[in-house]
Amino acid sequence: MKDLVGSHDLLFITLDTLRHDVAAELVAAGRTPTLARALPGGSWQRRHSPASFTYAAHQAFFAGFLPTPTTPGPHPRLFAAAFPGSESTGGDTWVFDAPDVVSGLAAAGYHTVCVGGVGFFNHRSPLGRVLPGLFAESHWEPEFGVTAPACFEAQLDRIATVVPGVPADRPLFLFVNVAALHQPNRHYLPGADVDSRDSHAAALEYVDRHIGRLFALATSRGRPCLVLICADHGTAYGEDGHTGHRVAHEVVWTVPYAEFVLDPGQRQPSGTAAPSGTAVASGDGRAAP
Repeated sequence: MKDLVGSHDLLFITLDTLRHDVAAELVAAGRTPTLARALPGGSWQRRHSPASFTYAAHQAFFAGFLPTPTTPGPHPRLFAAAFPGSESTGGDTWVFDAPDVVSGLAAAGYHTVCVGGVGFFNHRSPLGRVLPGLFAESHWEPEFGVTAPACFEAQLDRIATVVPGVPADRPLFLFVNVAALHQPNRHYLPGADVDSRDSHAAALEYVDRHIGRLFALATSRGRPCLVLICADHGTAYGEDGHTGHRVAHEVVWTVPYAEFVLDPGQRQPSGTAAPSGTAVASGDGRAAP
């Protein structure tokens, strides 16, 4: 990661509340073909979130604590705030001298942009301004939120106006919180009158139909782009009597994660991306180091 900062744009996507089991099932069944072509090895990594709800998870993410692999560690982090005694800061970790990665990237010359989705990004209260307030530029409209069936498309329309305005000589850190997976999501499943695991899956299919446009926008500036994509947490649909999140349950803690590099002008990697750590010729999708 430390070798990419400055030369690469950065796109960080959180698919709010997306469960790992649903994401893995859909990619295996061919129901999310755009994501399947982008994911290294054609599959999601299974990881654990640092928190069980949006606000806490994103505070941890921006401090450098992305979802952790479920295999025994320690696992070196991509980026980390400088502090003594960190056992997960490795030789390839980009270390920033700031309380959050947004400020750290800004100090490194990045223009930072947030396009929010769920209520913690809505600017409507002091709490709803904390996370977007980290960024130099932040955007939220009701059309981006959880009750809008076309929320992801509305976000993409805004991003299409934002990206061309970023100075060409500055790298871009674009953060997008996608609200479509969050309850209510029944509007993505025709005939459904309640939210369910099936409507959650239908919401992911909706996102997949449009995410190629986001990849294209992120690579339209002539720079290679490191893409980080994950859920902040999962959500329960009746498992062990639980509905929703902010509970310590396996379907809430376990999230999908992926990282890869897109070259300029790419809508998605060519073919199936390589597993993490595998070198791929320039011009193809490459797993991030």
